[in-house]
Amino acid sequence: MTDIELGWQHRYIDTNRIRLHCVTQGEGELVVLLHGFPEFWYSWRYQIPALARRFKVVVPDLRGYNDSDKPRSGYDLDTLSEDVRGLISALGYRQAHLVGHDWGGAIAWHCAQKFPELLDRLAILNAPHPQTFTRELVGNIDQLRRSWYVFALQIPTLPEWLIQNNLKNFVTNIFRDNAVRKGAFSREDTEIYRAALEKPGVLQAIVQYYRQLMTPQSWVKTWTRSPGTISVPTLVLWGEDDSFLSKTLTEGLDKLISAPFQLKFVSQCGHWIQQEVPQTVNRELLEFFKV
Repeated sequence: MTDIELGWQHRYIDTNRIRLHCVTQGEGELVVLLHGFPEFWYSWRYQIPALARRFKVVVPDLRGYNDSDKPRSGYDLDTLSEDVRGLISALGYRQAHLVGHDWGGAIAWHCAQKFPELLDRLAILNAPHPQTFTRELVGNIDQLRRSWYVFALQIPTLPEWLIQNNLKNFVTNIFRDNAVRKGAFSREDTEIYRAALEKPGVLQAIVQYYRQLMTPQSWVKTWTRSPGTISVPTLVLWGEDDSFLSKTLTEGLDKLISAPFQLKFVSQCGHWIQQEVPQTVNRELLEFFKV
């Protein structure tokens, strides 16, 4: 089906000195959906039309991804959160419901701490609190084993070269092979992801997310600051069989949230939750946003 038949539109929005490519649909209160690594707006293809029946849905390609700008810097959480704040402002809104998966979830957590006035509600899908995740890399052997790729991506240049030269296998492995519900990713889906990752400058940009995460400055912030309290109503949805992220990363989240908090596990579901169980995610988000 064409974009016109699906009902969504593509546009570019200037924010924080860059341009983000976005897919939009619907009218009403604003819902912003933030994707993870190594995805782009397409990972929310099942949520966009479902949420757009009641909301204005905006789904950016994050900085560095697909058709958004790919600057050499700015892949730290502070800058990425400013991208989101500028996006909401550029759309003419003062507040938004913010939903994030994987890296998009890390950004959403950070936004909720840094700009609580910007959020109406916060929904997190299989994304640990970033400070909790960094600490677990040191103290949790199981999570350290699952996160080997974080350390592999610290090597300069080599990871991008290896991925580029094995892109088809990389995409199949990271999506289909790590999904519990294999039918979530058709051959067409994996080709669409491969094409997005093949675009000039994408791989060089998106590995910077992990390199920024492991800089000395980031580690100092993690170990010298207590995580800020989340003061907006929060929903966390978690596929129980996530091969990348241990379920233990959800422990203690209630202590970080002073507002109403819900944590819901989804059985027989892996990391790619909004694509593996789209109807469940759509139902939970619509229910959460209407309260």
